[in-house]
Amino acid sequence: MTAFNLNHRPPSAARFPESSRHPRLQKINLKGRVVVWLFRAECAAANAPIAEATLREIPKAARALGLQISVLNASTPREIEAAFATLVRDRADALFVMPDALFISRRVQFATLAARHGIPTAYSVREDVEAGGLMSYGTDVLDMYRQVGVYAGQILKGAKSADLPVVQSTKFEFVINLQTARALGIEVLNSLQLLSDEVIG
Repeated sequence: MTAFNLNHRPPSAARFPESSRHPRLQKINLKGRVVVWLFRAECAAANAPIAEATLREIPKAARALGLQISVLNASTPREIEAAFATLVRDRADALFVMPDALFISRRVQFATLAARHGIPTAYSVREDVEAGGLMSYGTDVLDMYRQVGVYAGQILKGAKSADLPVVQSTKFEFVINLQTARALGIEVLNSLQLLSDEVIG
């Protein structure tokens, strides 16, 4: 059996070495507690391992930056609207949207609500940033498709799918939307822009 692991993950200290030292990379709002909310869907069984791995990794990264994590669940467009009402009521400092097919399909809704309520939001796929999200860090999907093509070629040449190893994502991309940042009143440091793979706007 052949498998691909679409391993979305939060930025590592190795990729962002300044993140533990520079306050602008640590916090969006420096007044009082800084709470980062996670948007989580009720995942299908096939996606559960990715969601569980993400939920394990993000709190570790948050603690290193002195951030507090809270979790919101949403599985329908209406629940997404209701969850944003909670974010506004509790004055969320920032939001991270976990990778999920529903959330990707509702990326315009997320971008619109985040802009309307002034909530800086990060994602795992670039499509969300292209739709107006602030930033994303995750698997380079085009590179993953290339790997699928390589696998298909090996099978067509006679390789048995059961003999091919599971492929982990090895290429990740960091994308920033400067137009969204300006609308939110956020200054994106040049050093952070240099770390990104693409800057939009």
